[in-house]
Amino acid sequence: MIAVEEQLELIERGVVDCISREELKNKLARSAKTGKPLKIKAGFDPTAPDLHVGHTVLLQKMKHFQDLGHEVYFLIGDFTGFIGDPTGKSETRKPLTREDIAKNAETYKEQVFKILDPEKTKIAFNSEWLGKIDSFDMIRLASELTVARMLERDDFKKRFEGGRPISIHEFLYPLIQGYDSVAMEADVELGGTDQLFNLLVGRDLQRSRGQEPQIVLTMPLLEGLDGINKMSKSLGNYIGITDPANDIYGKTMSVTDELMFRYYELLSDLTSYEIDKLKQGLEQGTLHPKEIKQKLARELTARFHSEEEAVQAQQNFENVFAKHDLPDDLPEFKLSSDEPVWLPKLMVDSGMVSSTSDGRRMIKQNAVSIDGEKVGDTNFAVEPAGDLILKVGKRRFCKVVFD
Repeated sequence: MIAVEEQLELIERGVVDCISREELKNKLARSAKTGKPLKIKAGFDPTAPDLHVGHTVLLQKMKHFQDLGHEVYFLIGDFTGFIGDPTGKSETRKPLTREDIAKNAETYKEQVFKILDPEKTKIAFNSEWLGKIDSFDMIRLASELTVARMLERDDFKKRFEGGRPISIHEFLYPLIQGYDSVAMEADVELGGTDQLFNLLVGRDLQRSRGQEPQIVLTMPLLEGLDGINKMSKSLGNYIGITDPANDIYGKTMSVTDELMFRYYELLSDLTSYEIDKLKQGLEQGTLHPKEIKQKLARELTARFHSEEEAVQAQQNFENVFAKHDLPDDLPEFKLSSDEPVWLPKLMVDSGMVSSTSDGRRMIKQNAVSIDGEKVGDTNFAVEPAGDLILKVGKRRFCKVVFD
């Protein structure tokens, strides 16, 4: 393992909270002396099938620990997923089914290895220990936190003061997440800044059971492409890690100049020194913002696809936006129909969107065009004649051919 101070420099990059730095330093020093790696934990509830790059901020920090020789656990909350994390929510989450959780968990396992080393990553499911807790243990666990302490949480406080319901099972969530740290004997737990309360509960539960409290590290919530709101699929301001290469590249190029270095800090594998050199180049006028953004777009596209696809995506982007051409690999969708086709359905059938509701949303956002003409009517029907070029958003194209 490398020197403790060098480890701290990498670990603290982009971190918001470190509770506490002195304890972390002591753990790292003991680890270096004994040769025993620290146990690093980060939990993900499988509430949706696909991850976006906002989720990978934590994965990047986990990779930093892997690179430093520590033991990383990717914890899938297949038990906590039944409750639903109430963090940041103004109302009770709709519970997931066992089938939903199992399906989403499998996609998570496939996606995380685009960043983490599969040979060095341990995957755990918290149902392994939480599923064995009986009613006596659950009551004993619930006695360790007061209602007053729970209402210190900003989201619970707002809901309580606003007269919005809080279900009893939501109070259990921080306790159960904290118990994960006890069961795993975690040395460090990672989470977003919105998870600070839950992570601190883990420290409390470990301490009450005679364990050395885990270090809490929080990472910022990555702003989406709008530069304002947290990256979210529901807001449409995200870069999905399962998105096509052209979309990942094009979406990254749409990041504002003000935001691009935040993306570098939280998502890039470049060293802090290399990022500082890019900043210097921008300040001195030797580098154009577009060049810097291209480098980031290439890196992210190659990470989730391949270097060859990243090169092609860059070429396609230049063709479409610099030369105003259609992409070289324009997909073609053939349709046999004698009747007009509802546009949102055509968008689904051609693979441009995942659902008709998503199609309607894109139309309302003025993000859909046919042969260069914007379509603003969600009830629009396409006449079945000849060929047309369907465009959704800034980067998705499809040639529709009616037989």
